[in-house]
Amino acid sequence: MTIEHLQEQLYELQSQFAFQEDLLAELNAVVARQQTQIDTLERELVLHRERLLHILDNLPEKAQGSTPVDERPPHY
Repeated sequence: MTIEHLQEQLYELQSQFAFQEDLLAELNAVVARQQTQIDTLERELVLHRERLLHILDNLPEKAQGSTPVDERPPHY
């Protein structure tokens, strides 16, 4: 192997390393952004679940146990 050939290989490896460093930084930014989005969505899910439970807890007893098909009309 000649010195020129080794220098070319070294240059190629340095280029690949620099590319991989940039790619890793980009991927890290994507993962961090996605984690922020996941955290936000989890908080929203908890809030919606709590709101739904509150709504279900405050439904009148009739609405929870029967449907309009089961009820007799008022004129009977």
